[in-house]
Amino acid sequence: MDVLDIARWQFGIITVYHFLFVPITIGLSAMIAGFQTAWLRTDNPDYLRLTKFFGKLFLINFALGLVTGIVQEFQFGMNWSDYSRFVGDIFGAPLAIEGLLAFFLESTFLGLWIFGWDKLPRKVHLATIWLVHIGTLASSYFILAANSWMQHPVGYTFNPDTGRAELTDFWAVMFNKVQLVTFPHVVLSAYLTAGVFVVGVGAYLYSRDKHAGDRGLYHRAIRIGAAVTLVAGLGVAFSGDVQGKIMTEVQPMKMAAAEALYDTKESCAPFSIFTVGTPDGTSEKFAVTVPCMLSFLATGSFDGKVEGINQLREQYEQKYGQDPGAAYYSAGGYVPVIPVTYWSFRFMIGLGLFAAAGAALILFLTRRGRTPTNPWFARLAISLPVAAVLANSFGWIFTEMGRQPWAVFGLMTTERAVSPGVSVFEAATSLIILTLLYAALAIVELTLLIHYIKRGADPFEEPPNPSFGDKSDDDAALTFAY
Repeated sequence: MDVLDIARWQFGIITVYHFLFVPITIGLSAMIAGFQTAWLRTDNPDYLRLTKFFGKLFLINFALGLVTGIVQEFQFGMNWSDYSRFVGDIFGAPLAIEGLLAFFLESTFLGLWIFGWDKLPRKVHLATIWLVHIGTLASSYFILAANSWMQHPVGYTFNPDTGRAELTDFWAVMFNKVQLVTFPHVVLSAYLTAGVFVVGVGAYLYSRDKHAGDRGLYHRAIRIGAAVTLVAGLGVAFSGDVQGKIMTEVQPMKMAAAEALYDTKESCAPFSIFTVGTPDGTSEKFAVTVPCMLSFLATGSFDGKVEGINQLREQYEQKYGQDPGAAYYSAGGYVPVIPVTYWSFRFMIGLGLFAAAGAALILFLTRRGRTPTNPWFARLAISLPVAAVLANSFGWIFTEMGRQPWAVFGLMTTERAVSPGVSVFEAATSLIILTLLYAALAIVELTLLIHYIKRGADPFEEPPNPSFGDKSDDDAALTFAY
């Protein structure tokens, strides 16, 4: 393996690992804020117990996401210095705003939420967790704006003297057409993931005799989580459909690779349900298809034209010249690894549909106070968050692998983005160390989550409701309310 191989593996491991935590953080912050709002409006103690219980799990997940996110940004300077130099003027603004505004908004108000239960009036305390959620959304927006620029570069000029892309239109980057469809799709998938997380945890506790006295509480959690999942799932499907059409417009090779469509279809392009190709991914051997469906998904018309891999490769070679990294990709220059893009696209859709359909089934089974007792009910519910997390991961694998061999589409290949001064030993050492570190962090994360999930929700305890003019507790220490 050379430095490029190692750097790609390291980037993939770090990115996928980090994104295990991100959707749960985004979605669970919204659900916790919703539980606390419901408690404030109804004074039902169940909602406060759910707020504090899932608040513990949220904090564990937030901490691990923070640690892995820091490494995610540092690796750009470690293994991808030429890439960082090329895009630095573009990425500087959104990533600086993300760090200085969005992340500090999250962390500051999360601290106030953690320690403010007995210090802040209830409505003010509620506002802090909503601001945490707004911070997660803002953070996502700025990071996705940077990623969307890699998919569809806009608002820049290339300076041949410095060899860098230079920002000319900040708002074009912020409102990139790819960004405008990617952001809602990612956020809705986060809500879906958090919804099935609540369903899975609630069903696990509901099924345990140890928590039989709180089955009403966990039944409520299951219902709410399933409803959120179902609504979010519909949003994910709609936003994904729009995203597919934009992807076909700006990255036709990615759509062709997602469907293993080797030759252009002038109309009525079929959607592949299952395709078997040659081992090197260069041609199709057998396929089960739905006639004309790909044309509709890609263009909005059953008669729409969808360009194929072979024709697009010829176009790119004429436009950009022979790709210097062509030998790295099995199907030739400017073509991603077809088996990876094809199957990651299907795993993303299939697992996401399974999570949404499972939530719909659970919502039906638990209607009107029904209480399923079959062991398969808990097993189904517990499998849903696993499916949702994997769907998110496969979605990002498809997004990043489908862009290959480009680091920045049409401007810089991945081969030219790698750090020129890093040796194989240095790259391999960092890969091994970070992989082992992340494995250890995974053990810590799972141990803490399992421990606190098994404990279940704490008994109800009425929190104080201080006012800003109340000086009776001025000397009281800040307390961690968990």
